[in-house]
Amino acid sequence: MSTPITHEFQAEVKQVLDIVIHSLYTDREIFIRELVSNAADALEKMRLTQLTENEIFQAEKNLEISITTDETAGTLTIADTGIGMTRDELVENLGTIAHSGSKAFASALKNAGKGGDASLIGQFGVGFYSAFMVAEEVKVYTHSWRGKAEHLVWSSTGVGTYTIDEAPDQDRGCRIVIKLKEDAKDFAKTWNVKSVLGKYSNFVGFPITLNGERVNTVEAIWLKNKDAVTEEEYESFYKFTAKAFDKPSYRLHFQADAPLVINALLFLPEQNMEMFGMGQMEPGVALYCKKVLIDPSPPKLLPDWMRFVKGVIDSEDLPLNISRESMQDSALVRKLGEVVSKRLIKFLDKEAQDDAKKFQEFYAKFSRFFKEGIATDHANRDAIAKLLRYESSMTGKGEVISLSDYVKRMKEDQKAIYYQVAPSRSAIEGGPYLEAFQSKGYEVLFLYESIDEYVVSMLPEFEGKKLQAVNSPDVDLGDITSEGDALSEADATAFTTWLKETLGTGVEDVRPGKRLVSAPALAITPEGEMTPQMRQMMKALKPDEIEAPKVILEINPKHELIKKVHQLRSQDTDLATLLSEQILDNALLSAGLLDDPQRVVSRTEKIMARIAA
Repeated sequence: MSTPITHEFQAEVKQVLDIVIHSLYTDREIFIRELVSNAADALEKMRLTQLTENEIFQAEKNLEISITTDETAGTLTIADTGIGMTRDELVENLGTIAHSGSKAFASALKNAGKGGDASLIGQFGVGFYSAFMVAEEVKVYTHSWRGKAEHLVWSSTGVGTYTIDEAPDQDRGCRIVIKLKEDAKDFAKTWNVKSVLGKYSNFVGFPITLNGERVNTVEAIWLKNKDAVTEEEYESFYKFTAKAFDKPSYRLHFQADAPLVINALLFLPEQNMEMFGMGQMEPGVALYCKKVLIDPSPPKLLPDWMRFVKGVIDSEDLPLNISRESMQDSALVRKLGEVVSKRLIKFLDKEAQDDAKKFQEFYAKFSRFFKEGIATDHANRDAIAKLLRYESSMTGKGEVISLSDYVKRMKEDQKAIYYQVAPSRSAIEGGPYLEAFQSKGYEVLFLYESIDEYVVSMLPEFEGKKLQAVNSPDVDLGDITSEGDALSEADATAFTTWLKETLGTGVEDVRPGKRLVSAPALAITPEGEMTPQMRQMMKALKPDEIEAPKVILEINPKHELIKKVHQLRSQDTDLATLLSEQILDNALLSAGLLDDPQRVVSRTEKIMARIAA
């Protein structure tokens, strides 16, 4: 019998152990992931060794990971049939930190554990030490793949020293036996270990058994060629990874080598759960590195508006910190997210062109996410804008077009992409703003949701064309052809001057309009003032703080009512005043700016009484 040889841990390892045990990891269950990941690495090295070496110890053994729990003994054992270690390798791999001996590295590790710079961590393979968060003692039984190597056991309590001794009849690979601390005995319970494995290690590329039962039965199909994956496999994987019961509307499966190595499998669901009052969804795309879960829902990987997307992104380029709980290089993670998000938007644009009906059905459920993206995702704003869909003055009810389609059919003399925000199609078609654009043959987009106002405010132009509201004071449609004689220029000037004086503070200005056909007048929101929709929203929140609206009133000099009131102002000033106030209120009502509808009723009765007399 040989005598166990005791070794001192390298000084830096002592510091590592102290940091890992006391301050680095936020969740102790991570140690299972770390040890399984290390076992998978050892198996991968063994697989490659089998391709180059003829003489291998226990060559017949399958490459696998076996885990056993023993509640009575309070132990957890993780074994692999991988490459194993020699005596020297035990000293190098478990007694030092990547044989660096660097005090600077240990200092960097310590800082990282306290929230400092973690840029060096992850390159030294120190996940093994996470076992000491839960262990009274750790023993590593091992035999190298080399046939003449020793049968060994490495053991330590994590306090300063470790021993290496002979241990006869060891199998190839490593068998780590963890004697659990009293407050960590739950990790000797099968259900708990199975839960952790399901959370982090479902897609490890080698079989994992827990007390003899295979636990990683779902294949990492995102790493396979998409031609080798069936529709049934895709649907099953979607339901597994998204915890969903519906079928995905769209699927994007791609691999990329530049600028980063990426394997991604993304699904767009059939149902928008936020529509059912389920609250805001959490990010649904998990981040993996070489099939090992890094974060099940990283909040900053994809833009927040893409939170409805489900699936997996795997990149072997990610440098990880020691706990694998955050990425060392946030710029790299941002780049990864940028590449994937741009690819997804481009994919959706193509799908929308290939099957417009299918995309319209999807868009009807998820449009608010795209609109949110316009308002919040500056980098992708122009690309997202191609996905927007709206009804228009040239579509039927329920039919929608894209902004690109709109631009393609713009008139040669048309200066802008015109739109109107209103609660409904009937409100737009029954109002005074649309008819002038229709007389010119200009299409107008119909925007029905409050968020649309934010969308157009954040999207000043599209494909070089300015977006402009039909009720903007800057709209210039040139001369509008309409029947009837207009007030002379002098009469129109005199009448608008009188109207402004008569209506007082209710108007900022009164002017002859060129955009009116059959309506007598319309109200325009001055530049810098709240739009009608914004004003309604603010009034609902703070009813006592919103002042009466000030508008620019445009009159139609050809309209019979305008000409009649112009005559009445010198014949019956009281009636002319009543009619002028009614014209303003009608315009405010059409614009969604009338705060007191009751005054319209009262004034109408007065006008009727005057006429009846």
